[in-house]
Amino acid sequence: MQLLIVGATGLVGSQVLQQALADSRITRVVAPVRRALPEHPRLLAPIVDFEHLPEEADWWRADALVCTLGTTIKTAGSQPAFRRVDHDYPLLAARLAWQHGTPTYVLNSAMGADAGSRIFYNRVKGELEQDLQAQGFASLTFVRPGLISGPRTEHRPGERLMVGVLGALGPLLPRRWRLNPAHRIAQALIEAAVNARPGVHAVGSGALAE
Repeated sequence: MQLLIVGATGLVGSQVLQQALADSRITRVVAPVRRALPEHPRLLAPIVDFEHLPEEADWWRADALVCTLGTTIKTAGSQPAFRRVDHDYPLLAARLAWQHGTPTYVLNSAMGADAGSRIFYNRVKGELEQDLQAQGFASLTFVRPGLISGPRTEHRPGERLMVGVLGALGPLLPRRWRLNPAHRIAQALIEAAVNARPGVHAVGSGALAE
């Protein structure tokens, strides 16, 4: 199986990459990135500019694509910039992969994804899900985590506080409100890619909690 990972350097994406390279069911991993990754005998990591993705690259053809691209409005700098990273890039990658014959797409989305939401973040996530459904993949899965826990490289003090609170309250909370560890999300993304059930599916935050 050849797995294409878009967004392999973030918190969840790096977990997907690590687990995919250790998974005997996956024979080759392609991870287009902005900066070089450590070499691995089963990894192809082409350096790309997400503003100008190579449309004719043969590595767009895979058995499945897992997309974990994402940022925050603060990091992006504005709502339009956030939308470009969290909506436009994942959708463009989907279109290129689909055009090259990739039948399966798995998205790391969000618990509140809703195209009709008044909350900008949730609305963008929901619009992406909606647009992906119109693409025509044989198998399409949305993994919708809540608050993600794991070692981040960027400083997010508000999120760190919430992770601490929810971590302490975890056993008392319904499963859907508990922390979703990055490695659990990665497992769900890979399983959806490998198993590739026909149709559209969603994995909720409750299934991602420990």
